[in-house]
Amino acid sequence: MARDVVFKMERPGLVEVGQRVEITESVTPFNVNYMIEPAVAMSGLFRLNDRLKSDHGTVKAIEENDRGYYVTVTMEED
Repeated sequence: MARDVVFKMERPGLVEVGQRVEITESVTPFNVNYMIEPAVAMSGLFRLNDRLKSDHGTVKAIEENDRGYYVTVTMEED
């Protein structure tokens, strides 16, 4: 099963569509967030019971709007 996760990226050109990326997890007492390494983009917060099951994914899309760049990564989860 695939899961799409959106990450906020501050500037363009750091990743490309189709690129395979490594994801690291940062845990707080109540939430989890994820980062595309090496510190390219960060996800929003996830509940602890909604954690990702994979540490890598493939960039599906990169979109720009007035708030910045958003990277959609498809994560393969079983």
